[in-house]
Amino acid sequence: QVQLVESGGGLVQAGGSLRLSCAASGGTFSNYNMGWFRQAPGKERDFVADISWSGVSARSAEAVKGRFTISRDNAKNTVYLQMNSLKPEDTAVYYCGARSRFSTTAYNYWGQGTQVTVSS
Repeated sequence: QVQLVESGGGLVQAGGSLRLSCAASGGTFSNYNMGWFRQAPGKERDFVADISWSGVSARSAEAVKGRFTISRDNAKNTVYLQMNSLKPEDTAVYYCGARSRFSTTAYNYWGQGTQVTVSS
């Protein structure tokens, strides 16, 4: 059983930056591909970025390309999301998720989320 705890959210002005962290425990972190998702009020949860178990492969949604960067530190059991040039439309609850690298299952572990609010 993997537990995920996000942190680093907050209120920031448009154009500012935040770095989200997601700390994992209860499993072998390098056995999991990790992802960041976000959910704005009244909307579905959307994919933001993901990264492979080794950190070699990463991808991000078109809406955040060039502004957000996902990374991980397997020694610290943590995945990060560096968010630059934030826009009001980035306002959402951000969740990290984990899925096993040994199968094609969907994300089956989630954190509780961290609120990001970008003011104009």
